[in-house]
Formats: sequence, structure tokens, C-alpha cells
Amino acid sequence: MQNIHEALKPISWLAGRWFTEEGKGYYPNIPDFKFHDEMEFVCIGQPMFNFKSTSQHPEKKTPMHQERGFLRIKPGTNELAFTVSHNFGLTSLEEGVCNEEKKEIVLETSNIARISFAKPPHVIKFKRIFKLLSSNALEVTLFMETDNTPLTEHLKAVYRKEHTE
Repeated sequence: MQNIHEALKPISWLAGRWFTEEGKGYYPNIPDFKFHDEMEFVCIGQPMFNFKSTSQHPEKKTPMHQERGFLRIKPGTNELAFTVSHNFGLTSLEEGVCNEEKKEIVLETSNIARISFAKPPHVIKFKRIFKLLSSNALEVTLFMETDNTPLTEHLKAVYRKEHTE
């Protein structure tokens, strides 16, 4: 068990490694798809989690999407900031709140930066919801908006927590 910074107490349930059994993706103008994902939230003593997520194709086991970043809490509040770098050349700053009673986090984009040669359509907004279903089950839903498509549900998965003794 990691040593969690006191400020992270309201979201301490996120700590650890999480694995999907099967994630589902869908979006207008692309075929529906499935994925496996491994997500990790690690505290190294600061009032934030270091974050990484790596997904792969469920049958081929080839890499799909990767994210790295930091989930920071404003000490003494339920306010969160999530800085995420995506492997396709986009960085998003998402801000929101945690509901400690519901064990839920809702984040929405406040800023996006992308590489100069990113291909359109461009992502202009994300909304992420983390919802703890039980002590070892976490549902994650990601909504995405592009130049061409309004905010639409894009990814949904239930993760199981890896237990380390």
C-alpha cells in the first residue's frame, strides 16, 4: 500500500493499478472498438497522483493509446486539476471536483494544446467521470468534442483493482 499524502484523502480510493476486462469505444464516423487498458495512480509524497494509462488491442495486443500526467488536488478542498499528455500530440488540462460521499470525480477541459501537425478533426474538449462502484471496481467514462462533433460519449470501461499484498 502506498503512502498517500493527507490532501489526497478524498480521492485515496484511486490509488493503485487498475485493469479493464473490456473497454468499449465509439464515436460518430469511426467504427466501434474494444480495448484493454492498464491505469495507475501513484502518490510519491506530494498532494497529487502521478498517472499513466496504456491501452492495447484486446486480440492483437498491439499498443493503442497512452496517457501520462498528474491529478492534483487543492489541499483542503474537493477541487482537482488533471494534466494529461496524450501520445497523439495533445495535452489537456481538465479541472473539476470530487464528490467524497458518492466516490465520484468529474473533470472537464479548461485548456488544450496540440502539436502543429495534428490532423483534423481537432479535439476541443474532454469530460471524464471516475466512479467507484465497489472497493475494487472503477467505472471510467470519457466524453469528447471535436471541431465536427459535439460533446459525445467516446469511451467507457470498468476497471478492476490489482491487489498487492
